[in-house]
Amino acid sequence: MQIEDLEVVLKISELGSISAAATHLDMQSATASAALKRVEAALGAELFIRSTRQLRVSSAGERFLPLCAQSLEQWQHAKQAVTTDNETISGEMRIAVSSDLGRNVIAPWLDAFMAEHPDITLRMHLSDSNIDFYRDAMDMALRYGEPTDSNLYGFKICNVPRLLCASPEYLKQHPAPQHPNDVLQHNALFYQLGGILNDVWLFQGEQRTFKIRPTANRAANDGEMVRRWCVSGRGLAVKSALDIAEDLLSGRLIALMPDYRVATGELWLICPSRQIITPSMRLLRDTLRDKTHALLLQLADTGVISKTEIEPLA
Repeated sequence: MQIEDLEVVLKISELGSISAAATHLDMQSATASAALKRVEAALGAELFIRSTRQLRVSSAGERFLPLCAQSLEQWQHAKQAVTTDNETISGEMRIAVSSDLGRNVIAPWLDAFMAEHPDITLRMHLSDSNIDFYRDAMDMALRYGEPTDSNLYGFKICNVPRLLCASPEYLKQHPAPQHPNDVLQHNALFYQLGGILNDVWLFQGEQRTFKIRPTANRAANDGEMVRRWCVSGRGLAVKSALDIAEDLLSGRLIALMPDYRVATGELWLICPSRQIITPSMRLLRDTLRDKTHALLLQLADTGVISKTEIEPLA
């Protein structure tokens, strides 16, 4: 059991819902549920009576929760008395980022962040493979998709539209596809992650989803390589709008088939534990939210994506 688990339990009691508490605390429902289970296991008693429709405080919870709230308040006072120096924006940031996103988008943002906060040092791990936080000694990972391990702690940064795209050079030699079935007449550029080849593309129309398995003469386990092939006119690719934002804004790539959407992804900043989160990490989280929001708005202003696909900033 961790101190932070008690904060989760109190928020569940306040809001009467595990999922509502998770949303308020900026975490996954599974993470909040795991925190509650750890506290109940440590106490040897159930704090809430659960049903499929509601959650209410048990008799044990009625005795425990008020005292827990008082104890946590005292803990916060004690912690503040000895950790005031931790509020400075300084220290080493160890962050893992996927190759394409890291090189083309995040690296310049980190440069600006460090220029504004010169006491920050950076160790950056670039790889499309998911890291092992303990083996690779990283504090954070910026990844597409929410964490699947309830022991990890994550901040959602933004929703990320994904687009079918090609270069103007490629489209000079091949007619732009207008319908998902037209993609079968084109060369595809595949991305491979963890030994799994992403060779099936799904397109959502107004009334149905199209499952397309195009032919491809190139595949790579590096998103940056797929982007380079696409920019150089080697074929069609499905890419995150963030990864190729500058290519889209400059005209090096063109988004295709606007009436058929690829499933939207999510960008998350993931940490191995809530306990290691520092003021620097929180500030970086907020910076990433602001930067991604502004970049997606630029794409929306040029008509590449719809503003309805962009979440408002909290």
